[in-house]
Amino acid sequence: MSKKRILSGMRPTGKLHIGHYVGALENWIKLQNDYESYHLIADYHVLTTNLDTSEIYNNSIEMVIDWIAAGLDPAKSLIFRQSQIKEHAELYLIFSMLVTTARLERNPTLKEQVRDLNIENMIYGHLGYTVLQSADILLYKGQAVPVGEDQVPHVEITREIARKFNNQYGLVFQEPEPLLTNFSRLQGLDGDAKMSKSLNNTILLSDEPEEVKQKLRKAVTDPLKVRRNDPGRPEVCLVFTYHKKFNHENVSEIESGCKSGELGCVDCKMKCVEKINMFLEPIIYKRKQMENDIDAVKNIIADGENKAKIVAASTMDEVHKVMSLG
Repeated sequence: MSKKRILSGMRPTGKLHIGHYVGALENWIKLQNDYESYHLIADYHVLTTNLDTSEIYNNSIEMVIDWIAAGLDPAKSLIFRQSQIKEHAELYLIFSMLVTTARLERNPTLKEQVRDLNIENMIYGHLGYTVLQSADILLYKGQAVPVGEDQVPHVEITREIARKFNNQYGLVFQEPEPLLTNFSRLQGLDGDAKMSKSLNNTILLSDEPEEVKQKLRKAVTDPLKVRRNDPGRPEVCLVFTYHKKFNHENVSEIESGCKSGELGCVDCKMKCVEKINMFLEPIIYKRKQMENDIDAVKNIIADGENKAKIVAASTMDEVHKVMSLG
């Protein structure tokens, strides 16, 4: 029985942080054994919010190094740049004829981006970025898309576009299903709902132990726990959410110590630092190996692109045929 195919990707913004790992990468690594995995370096998507392309290639390399260092296996997971597969742009153009602007404006994630980025004059490409995502997924006939809950509306738009195309021209695309990530978002060190390099509130997958220690020292905690022996509220503490992810075997001990006041915030943070550094150690080791052989990383991407081009061309042959364009 053939494996189902998944498609997922990230915008190349350089080195990744633990929020990227928890929100997406960890899930990709688990799924690659059970699914035929396609992973996209979404370099066209960068242009929706930043027209500067000078660092896109270098950022792509840095991101792929983190993917592989964390455990994504190129032998199981195809890795390729969106911009090198021209069929993405063609299918995006066709799909853009199948969805209204009103439908795209209802996308809750778009509204969130407009608010967070303080966008006054939205560019056409940003409004339609979910249409490009639909092309990304359906070009490879992705049957499932690993996402957090906030990304489910994107998958629904993809399903609607696939349905509209099939009804209009003939059956080519299967409507993909979302594969939900259990631990979909990690808060930033400053307590912001989103961990982001632009907010300077991240722990990078490449951060050395002392750097992690210094960063976590500044992390926000329960504002009512002022002195060491004050009882705390772990349910509102940012550091406790990190413990739940990286120190899950000792969560009950951390929780009871916080609530009783026996565990002070400094000691709590240092326990968390220890566990995060243990998690990062093998990733940093692998990353350093790969940094010494960048050509091997480039070859992995080139090989993925060659294989992706074959699949993309085959899909577009079907599209041309049913649309009577070939």
